[in-house]
Amino acid sequence: MLPPLTDLIALLGIDLVLCAGCLRGLNGRSGVTRVSGPAKWITAMVFVVLWFPLGADHLPILAYVRGISSDLSVTLVALAALDLSRRFFGLRAVGQQEWRTLSGVVACAALVLYPLALGWGDWDAYRAGWGTPGMWLALLTIALFCWAKGLRLLPVLVALALLAWSAGLLESTNLWDYLMDPWLATAALFQCIRWGVVQWLARSKRPASGPVPSSP
Repeated sequence: MLPPLTDLIALLGIDLVLCAGCLRGLNGRSGVTRVSGPAKWITAMVFVVLWFPLGADHLPILAYVRGISSDLSVTLVALAALDLSRRFFGLRAVGQQEWRTLSGVVACAALVLYPLALGWGDWDAYRAGWGTPGMWLALLTIALFCWAKGLRLLPVLVALALLAWSAGLLESTNLWDYLMDPWLATAALFQCIRWGVVQWLARSKRPASGPVPSSP
């Protein structure tokens, strides 16, 4: 007997994210647009093995991973699928500005959402995810602004999350759980900090411009 569709989709999402991480670990991060044959086969084997049943309940290995990771957001799964497609089929990499914008928006949202959801304020931002006009307006504004600036990644991810939420593809009925999760938020915060450190180091290495000495 097959599990519910929401469980299958959640397990498939976890599998894709783990396979993307495996492939990234096998081939590194810098400039890889298409991976070698052995790495592809290893990743394909990992994808299949994670569905093998384990334990007295004969649950797939992914079910135990899900107990630790919880359901992953549509955004993270879509990014994993994009990375797998790029490395398997040699698709063009996403530009750095796209990644910086996405990481910045996710990091800012995480800094607002999670502290408030933990009760650090009088307003619970998580409630907006149940379907409030204010949140839809905010998402539409951000998506249109990015699209006008020539940035396509974030609007597409928002659209995918909204479609999945409308179809009820995950167990959660809160839009926030489709847009982001703690794993994605942690990665976005790390990337923002890393880029900030790189920029600071680059500026600190620049020679200070002093006054030009006058000719005698």
